[in-house]
Amino acid sequence: MTRTEALGLSVLVSVSLALAGCGRGATPPPAAANPPPSTAKVAPADVGSARLLNAASEPSQWMTYGGTYEEQRYSGLSAINRGNVAQLGLAWYADYDTNLQQEGSPLYIDGVIYVSTAWSKVYAFDARTGKTLWEYDPKTPGQWIVNVCCGIVNRGIAAWHGKIYVGTLDGRLVAIDAKTGKEVWSTLTIDPREHYSITGAPRVANGRVLIGEAGGEYGVRGYLSAYDAESGKLDWRFYTVPGNPKDGFENDAMRRAAKTWGGKWWRLGGGGTVWDSILYDPQTDLVYFGTGNGSPWNDQYRDPTDGDDLYVASIIAVQAETGEYVWHYQETPADTWDYDAVSPMMVLELTLDGKRRRVLVQPSKNGIFYLLDAATGKLLRAAPFTEVNWTTGIDMETGRPRVVPGARYVHGGVFDALPGGQGAHGWHPNAYSPQTGLLYVPTQHAYSVWMTDPHYKPSPIGYNLGINFGAQFTYYRSHPGVPQGFTSYLEAFDPLTGKIVWRGEANQGPTGAALATAGGLVFQGGGGSEEFRAYDASSGRKLWSIQAETGVLSGPISYELDGKQYVAVSVGGNSRGGFYAPNYSRMLVFTLGGRAKLPPATPYTPPPLNPPPATAPARVVAAGRAKYSQFCAACHGENGQTRGAAFPDLTRTPLLVSQDAFDQVVLKGVLSPQGMVSFAAVLQPADTAAIRAFIIARANELKRMPQFGPGPGVEGLEVGGRQPGG
Repeated sequence: MTRTEALGLSVLVSVSLALAGCGRGATPPPAAANPPPSTAKVAPADVGSARLLNAASEPSQWMTYGGTYEEQRYSGLSAINRGNVAQLGLAWYADYDTNLQQEGSPLYIDGVIYVSTAWSKVYAFDARTGKTLWEYDPKTPGQWIVNVCCGIVNRGIAAWHGKIYVGTLDGRLVAIDAKTGKEVWSTLTIDPREHYSITGAPRVANGRVLIGEAGGEYGVRGYLSAYDAESGKLDWRFYTVPGNPKDGFENDAMRRAAKTWGGKWWRLGGGGTVWDSILYDPQTDLVYFGTGNGSPWNDQYRDPTDGDDLYVASIIAVQAETGEYVWHYQETPADTWDYDAVSPMMVLELTLDGKRRRVLVQPSKNGIFYLLDAATGKLLRAAPFTEVNWTTGIDMETGRPRVVPGARYVHGGVFDALPGGQGAHGWHPNAYSPQTGLLYVPTQHAYSVWMTDPHYKPSPIGYNLGINFGAQFTYYRSHPGVPQGFTSYLEAFDPLTGKIVWRGEANQGPTGAALATAGGLVFQGGGGSEEFRAYDASSGRKLWSIQAETGVLSGPISYELDGKQYVAVSVGGNSRGGFYAPNYSRMLVFTLGGRAKLPPATPYTPPPLNPPPATAPARVVAAGRAKYSQFCAACHGENGQTRGAAFPDLTRTPLLVSQDAFDQVVLKGVLSPQGMVSFAAVLQPADTAAIRAFIIARANELKRMPQFGPGPGVEGLEVGGRQPGG
């Protein structure tokens, strides 16, 4: 064996072990000294139509994703309030068996907390003590991660008649016995030959489980499905974009939509995936859901005729019983900026212009707050809830945005967009307080550069975007004076006036989700700040906070048990050390007078920035930059140095010392079980040599900087500039 071969083998072994992730924490959560006996024996997850319809009358529970069908994320509990929140302390915590980012919003039902974690796993905890009752692992194959856009995450679960439902990364919908954690049934919701995945939370309505899918970056056709909650049988499916006209159309909605498309869009799927927000309103008996970006992102490649491309970037309403189309509102016609319309929605009862109306509201990724009549979809209000530069506003007669000249970056143009691809508001749930009448929006102020990739060709593996990902680095480097950056904050927004009432403190990087309570509080995760906070819901004054030792992004909940109010949040998101650092993914549960303590953080030293010398010719580095931008930047960062902790920072990988070791991973796929599949279908050895040369050149450039820092910064909670999970 040559020295190079031996080095490559040792590198592969060490990287394989690192990619396997961090083990479950050894410190168990503290148990209550004398846990009180249960007052009544109830079946686990005993949730049916009657309880869900009247969920607001049971504030002690949190039985569905948004708290109630209206998904206002408001708790009627007030034992924890403005006057005593400073006494809030940790009651217990429970570690997960993963070192990856957590986005799952938990459920609390009759003494048990259920939560989904990375890799689509599900836990059940005793809500008094934190004892693990069971764990469910769907055993998602690591190879499937090549089809996952933005992180190995799961955003939530649903409950119905003794079962917990979860969607898996490889496209299954699974029913789990809530008592035992055993699988009851599993059904495949996708075509396994296509690049689909599931990261969003299912919802249950009238005995049906509603689930969407992700994959718009890879070239798929979006849809929403409804499955029988008892059997797993498909009841109905609504496609969000039309397919090949030669195959006929499923319904009149698809026939009408096809008239707004041009070219041969169906060859790349069209996009419009339903990767997050789904809401059932029992009063209208409608299901509302948002649709994602078109596929590819760049409208010039998707539809050269400049059509609106229905129903991309839209809110759609269908009948809950049949899935039949009722209405739609398209927020971003001919979307070319990745402005998904999938951000969380809620239903409110508001008095507008002297008339009481039931409305659907959404602060969208494109920076505009929309208020629609829930029954008809009529646009009633539209106003920016943060700074935007792609539009001057919404024409209330047509409902269309007035797009500024140059924003579409056609004919070689460049556009520094606000919001960028990260979005002004992503998947992070909002909250609403009927006490204040305010909507609490996790808001992001982030730029990104849009530039067409003139050499784009559809690829069978990796992203199909049609944009130059590398422009995020090259444009800002050559234009240091243009606006850029990524900050976030919690915002209190008046849905009646369209005015911003207050903003919380700013963070670098992404934000976290919100919860409003009858105690006059808003709880919110600080994202990369690693802080969990409580604000005065009226004034925005921060009244309490705690350092969670990790990123706090997912939706908090509140519940009552044995006469005490609790607040629970699932945390995990490495913001300081990079992919290999511990990120302390856990369930944290707080109550007044809680005295539990988290164990101290483990000291960690990031891998050194110590690349081989950069010796490749400039033309090879340039070729490597182009290939890297097309196939690698989406996960590992647009400039060779990942912004995130969801994937390794390649400027620091030991694989750089050996082309053979590099190719064993990239071409041979030796790390496929960990999610890094082979790219041999689209890359040749000369391509990987150029990619490695580019990364080495970039690493040496970083090393020469006066302060290149020890590792990724707080922007690390975002992947390649996108929202994880999309």
